[in-house]
Amino acid sequence: MKNKIISVGFTLILFLSLLVANATDTKASSFIPIVEGSYLTYDDESIGYATKMTRGIDLLNGYSKVVRLGPGNIYAGGTTVAAHTVEKVKIAVLVERIKGEGYSWEYYANWAKENEDSNRVSANRELKVEGGYYYRVRCTHSANDDVSSSFTNGIFIEEP
Repeated sequence: MKNKIISVGFTLILFLSLLVANATDTKASSFIPIVEGSYLTYDDESIGYATKMTRGIDLLNGYSKVVRLGPGNIYAGGTTVAAHTVEKVKIAVLVERIKGEGYSWEYYANWAKENEDSNRVSANRELKVEGGYYYRVRCTHSANDDVSSSFTNGIFIEEP
């Protein structure tokens, strides 16, 4: 009888702890707005990784990155990594901005870079930007004919 009471007590404690944990996780994640796949955050930086390809032997990985350097100043770019040395490895970087939830991402800047007979390429820049917006980076990664993409969350940049 004593073992049964202890067993029921532990089961009740386990059940209540799972209930509290689930309620906390759901509540915390519902306060962060998301627009077109990117969370709108106040983080100092965000990194997005390339989506996996179902076919292809040349492209290994790629990522996009945006970093808040200070009010009105960001570092943006990305890297493409091939699985081996390829004829052409490329990256195209697109910087977008948004005022907040209820708006759409809009073009801000872009650039591209290509390396021949290499296994990687990086393209990064420091940009002076207008404050009061969230900024994100989207990259297109390619190694020969293999192509993938990545994007970051949006980070808020204050007025200078």
